[in-house]
Amino acid sequence: MEALVQQIQQLCSPSTQEISVFCLGNFSVCIKEHSEEIQNWGRDKTLQLFQFLITHRHHRGLHKEKIIDRLWDDLDMEAGERDFKVALHGIHKILEPERKRNADPHFVRRQGPVYRLHREAIWLDVDVFEQLISEGNRLFSQEDTEAAILYFQKAIELYRGDFLPDRLYEDWSSSERERLQLLALGAIIQLAELLLDKNPLESIHLTQKALLIDPVWEDAYRIQMKAYLRKGNRPLAIRTFQQCTKVLEDEFGIEPLPETKKLFQEIKGF
Repeated sequence: MEALVQQIQQLCSPSTQEISVFCLGNFSVCIKEHSEEIQNWGRDKTLQLFQFLITHRHHRGLHKEKIIDRLWDDLDMEAGERDFKVALHGIHKILEPERKRNADPHFVRRQGPVYRLHREAIWLDVDVFEQLISEGNRLFSQEDTEAAILYFQKAIELYRGDFLPDRLYEDWSSSERERLQLLALGAIIQLAELLLDKNPLESIHLTQKALLIDPVWEDAYRIQMKAYLRKGNRPLAIRTFQQCTKVLEDEFGIEPLPETKKLFQEIKGF
C-alpha cells in the first residue's frame, strides 16, 4: 500500500513537468524553472488563447481559422489574424522568456496552420484528475477496493471546483466543464458508496459535496439516506428524502425515482 501511495503522490506532483497548470477551481500557471506563479498575462486574449488550447488539449491540433472563429467570432478575418498573432506571441513570451529569436516555440507547437500544446512538457491538474478516476475505476472493477478508494479520494481532493471558473460564460469551455463535472460527481458517488459501511459520516460529507455541485443528483440523496440510517439517525434520513422531493419538484416538477421512494418506505418502517 505504501508503494501505491507513493505512485499517487508522484502522479499528483506538479514538479515532474516544466510548467504546471491548475484549471479546477482556480486558474494558475507556474514555471518550474522560476518556481513562481505567472501573475501578469498582459492582454486577456493571450490568456484566452492559452486556456482555449488547454480546453481542446485532446485534439491532435487545431486550425488557426477555427481557433479565431471560436474565440473571436465578432472580428473579421484580418482583425482575428492580428489578434491571434499578438496573443500567440504573448504566450511564447510569458512561458519562454529566454527563448532565442530563431528557436522553435516549446510549449505551443505549430505545424503549418495547425497548433497544439506540447502536453508532455505540461503538468495539468485536469489530466491527472482524469487519470486518477480512470485508475480508480479499473481497480474497482478488479475488486481492489482499498486501492480504488485511495485513487478516488485523491481525484476528489484535486477537484477544487469548476473547470476554468473565469470562463464560465464562454461557449468554448462549457462542454469540457460539464464533462469534468460529471466525472467528479461519478467519483464522489462511487467513493461514498464504497465508504458507506466503513465510514458513513464521510459518505454524508461526500454526498453533501456532490449536492453542492448538482443539487438534483438523486443518487447522492439515496446514499445520504443510507448513511444517516447507519449512523442511527432516522429523522435526518427522512429529512434528506423530504429535501430530495422538494428539490425535484421545484426544479423539474417530478417525483423521486421508485428506488428512492422504496428506500424511504424502508427507513420509515425501520
